[in-house]
Amino acid sequence: MSATEGGQLRASERTRDLGPVPCGALLDAVHDLDEAAWTAKDYRQKSFNVHRSTQSIVLCFIDLDEWPNLVVARDAGWEALGDSAVPVMDTIVARSYPPGGVVIRAMAVRLPAGARITPHVDEHESLRLSHRVHLPLVTNPRVRFFIDGVPHRFEPGRAVEVNNQLSHSVMNDGAGDRIHFIFDYLPPDRLAGPALASPMR
Repeated sequence: MSATEGGQLRASERTRDLGPVPCGALLDAVHDLDEAAWTAKDYRQKSFNVHRSTQSIVLCFIDLDEWPNLVVARDAGWEALGDSAVPVMDTIVARSYPPGGVVIRAMAVRLPAGARITPHVDEHESLRLSHRVHLPLVTNPRVRFFIDGVPHRFEPGRAVEVNNQLSHSVMNDGAGDRIHFIFDYLPPDRLAGPALASPMR
């Protein structure tokens, strides 16, 4: 992440504050989920070792085998969370990024009490080129998000772009779960392939 035009983080910047976002409907939809929904699909945990302690409800995900062509498919979480998540993503993109890009991943991620995400850098090219946005929905004072060794505390309902090209990790030493809504926005100047399937509509 080197360019600053279009809101891109500088290589040395850890975060970019994107401001408060109305997300009550999304939070309600997450709270309404059955417990079984969090463990129904474990592809992400099995595919990415650093996320083995997390639980994810995936709304859409890019087909990494098709990259650099963009093939984005809706996943099981779309039916439960899509209606409330799309306005949230639209709001953030409209005020923070150039229009005409594509959301290539979107998910609700739960880090249970006492769990960790170990230090890592997001290495796939699609992750290097896109904006990684976190919107905390549920958290507690004992959650720490480390970026380049510096601890951060993120507020519920306030979106933040995270520099995923710096080493980052998370620890939840609180008594309750941490739930973030996370999505990756690939801006129009970085669309890599002709096969475009936008999951936002």
